[in-house]
Amino acid sequence: MAKVVVIGGGIIGLCSAYYLAKDGHEVTILDQQEKGEGASYINAGYITPSHFMPLAAPVVVAQGLKWMFNKTSPLYIKPRWDIDFFKWALYFKSFATKKHVTNSIPLLLDLNLRSQQLYEQLWVDTGLNFHYENKGVLMVCKTKKHFIHEKELAKNATDLGLNVTVHSNEDLLRLQPALAPELVGGVHYACDSHMTPQNFIRQLKEYLLQAGVTIKWQQQVIGFEKENGRLQQVLTKKAQFVADQVVLATGSYTGGLAKQLGLQIPIQGGKGYSMDVFRKSNITIPAILVESRVAITPMDGFTRFAGTMEFSGNNNALNKARIATIAHAANTYYPEVQIHKEELKKAKSGLRPVSPDGIPLIGHTKKYKNLNIATGHAMMGWSLGPITGKLIAENISGRNNYTWAKQLSPDRFA
Repeated sequence: MAKVVVIGGGIIGLCSAYYLAKDGHEVTILDQQEKGEGASYINAGYITPSHFMPLAAPVVVAQGLKWMFNKTSPLYIKPRWDIDFFKWALYFKSFATKKHVTNSIPLLLDLNLRSQQLYEQLWVDTGLNFHYENKGVLMVCKTKKHFIHEKELAKNATDLGLNVTVHSNEDLLRLQPALAPELVGGVHYACDSHMTPQNFIRQLKEYLLQAGVTIKWQQQVIGFEKENGRLQQVLTKKAQFVADQVVLATGSYTGGLAKQLGLQIPIQGGKGYSMDVFRKSNITIPAILVESRVAITPMDGFTRFAGTMEFSGNNNALNKARIATIAHAANTYYPEVQIHKEELKKAKSGLRPVSPDGIPLIGHTKKYKNLNIATGHAMMGWSLGPITGKLIAENISGRNNYTWAKQLSPDRFA
């Protein structure tokens, strides 16, 4: 049994702790946030086998160049002098090739499918009563151009064995009557599932505490004690924690901590926003509004509206114009949905950790024998929580035989 310090209390850190504790390790979680903060609490809650395409793709670069300086577009890059971001952007462009997309699809599909199975197994094994539904996700289009593109993706998904249906305007309205009648059509990925993130996290934390896991909040890590290629202690502003093994699962903040260890982990925080409406919305199936890249999820007792990708540095600042854009998009696709000013004021932001090749970084580093890294999941962080945690536990417990381990290696950018 090893003493494992997991740095990061989001979905990745909590799932890592869960599988580590199952393997019999003594686990301590450290998180710099207050309870209930961060991207893990405000995301769309999707488990998405449908998301088998890496973010680093030619179409993203082409569309991103049109959007990136528009403050209300789905993708926004705040002009600033940031050497780390410039390096990351060059990496991203170099990976945005058809060959990279083709090579990445089997890995991302396998990760998502395995993680979906693990969520369902976790439900059985723990006896927790968290919200989990298999209603799929709709990709909803209002223009022919985007509908044609989505149909091409749907064919790829079908060829990969996923349960996917293309719907005309009439079929779409029968499936989800709350949608606007002038929409062109959509695609239903019945293979996907959804959850209520804070519902699951609250229950999982309680379960972990009962299982003997220690959770320390407001513990900002400021350094490490190292000796003979191993991390001996994790240092925070408040305390020191002895560790046999360390898991770095700090999302968008991983790059900064990795620098202290002489590691190159090129991660950028992609800010997203979300707001919750606790009134009846008549939205019954999760949907992504394709043209605006807004995700809408009927959760346990409320509807969540989330979206945008903003590269403006690691901060929690709220851009009111981008929040208003999400609300406007929701009303465009769902005419009866009106998000009130009070609800807009309660909007929150979170940082998704985005790797330059669109592939997560999961596994141990060569430089330190007892360091594992788990980050870079971008918009699939929630979806890939359990499989990431399981792979981390298998690494530490000596069962690291995952087929695509090399593609996930945190050392691949060294």
